[in-house]
Amino acid sequence: MQKKPYWSGPKKPMSGGPKGKKNRNQRGGKQEKEELAINDEIRAPEVRLVGDNVEEGIYPILKALKIAEEQELDLIEIAPMAQPPVCKIMDYQKYQFQQRKKLKEQKAKATKVVVKEIRFGPQTDEHDYNFKLKHAIGFLKEGAKVKSYVFFKGRSILFKEQGEVLLLRFANDLEDYAKVDQMPVLEGKRMTIMLSPKKVTSKKKEEPAKEESTPEAPQE
Repeated sequence: MQKKPYWSGPKKPMSGGPKGKKNRNQRGGKQEKEELAINDEIRAPEVRLVGDNVEEGIYPILKALKIAEEQELDLIEIAPMAQPPVCKIMDYQKYQFQQRKKLKEQKAKATKVVVKEIRFGPQTDEHDYNFKLKHAIGFLKEGAKVKSYVFFKGRSILFKEQGEVLLLRFANDLEDYAKVDQMPVLEGKRMTIMLSPKKVTSKKKEEPAKEESTPEAPQE
């Protein structure tokens, strides 16, 4: 008896799920990093529905799916670890757009910390000191932190007390622009102080002008 030849042709495509249901977390053919179960992918027997378009509460999964279908929207499992899982009924593409927008806003709010370094010698002259002080003020006004240090070369480490005095003077001269994050610390051949810009406080509301009382004319 002859064996039937093995079929090596193209395989049938796998089903992408029930008709009318969106594939898991796809946008332009690319899979999202954070995968959320939607519609028939949700495996919990019951879910908690939240949102403005439903009466919040715990529903059997089939009932929740029916409500979503009636509104022609998707059932999205937004908190799978909750007991029972929390779901929201809305358009999934709209939900993805809102999440990306929120993430973008959070990144925009996260300020990048810039640290500018200013180097002194233990016997820095007055002209060089004032020059670097001016630069530090500029950096702080721009919102950058200032890391100032005295570098001790060779036997100049003997003047470490002089370096500390210099850095404390530097911090004192910048007290209108900066606060001290770290007092002078000696690390190897460097003594460092860290300063961060002070937050700009809003100007005090102008006090209403006091009415000047005019002296009464003397009665005749």
